[in-house]
Amino acid sequence: MIKDIFNGIQAYFSALSLLSKLNLWSYFILPIVISFVLGIFILFTAYGLSDNIGSYIASIWKFSWGKETVTSISYFIGGLIVIAFGIVIFKHILMAVAAPFMTPISEKIEMHLTGTVTKQHIGLKAQTSALARGIRINLRNLIVEILWIIPFFIFSFIPLIGFIFLFLIFLIQAYYAGFGNMDYTLERYFSYRESVDFVRKNRGIAIGNGIVFMLILLIPIVGILIVLPLSVVASTTETLKALHPEKFAKNRLQL
Repeated sequence: MIKDIFNGIQAYFSALSLLSKLNLWSYFILPIVISFVLGIFILFTAYGLSDNIGSYIASIWKFSWGKETVTSISYFIGGLIVIAFGIVIFKHILMAVAAPFMTPISEKIEMHLTGTVTKQHIGLKAQTSALARGIRINLRNLIVEILWIIPFFIFSFIPLIGFIFLFLIFLIQAYYAGFGNMDYTLERYFSYRESVDFVRKNRGIAIGNGIVFMLILLIPIVGILIVLPLSVVASTTETLKALHPEKFAKNRLQL
């Protein structure tokens, strides 16, 4: 799995050149606009909610002594909660809504690398199907991810070992981000359940792709603009290698 993680990360280094080589940047214009608008909306919503959450946590402390300290800590915790869950919600909404645009890009990359496309999505019906699957996959991942994050977030406040749970939260977020990116390719090969099983067996690719996805997303403003183009191209190349290991090894396909 460690090797797959590194492969998932290294795929980003060739993603930029592949984007330019296949002239794919134009296909990302609308998804980039969606990403920017969605990111700004969630940012302002999160900013407003952080104060409300902090105030609610502070109200639990009924004593006058230490009230200022507790209030400061509560607002800090409120901010952490908003950041953690804001990123979770943002990435899943973005990946679900962008599905109809990402699938054709994945197809072009597959045609470039292998010379064939397993199944092409053409027309409104195909785009609607891609959107429906994207919503289903990302809603499922959102629910499971939150169920993991909530207890780990609580455990993160344990002295000395709390940072371990913060690291686990990051890895969980990375895994499900990579999962969503891989499914733009997997939907041409597998059913919903089969895709879930495939990603589990190749979780290293998902984690590697998602690690860089999360790091890019943390870059102010620029991150939400470039995260989809780079992550989708990187995940497609590695997913195709996992799907067709003999073909890639035999032909020594180069990006």
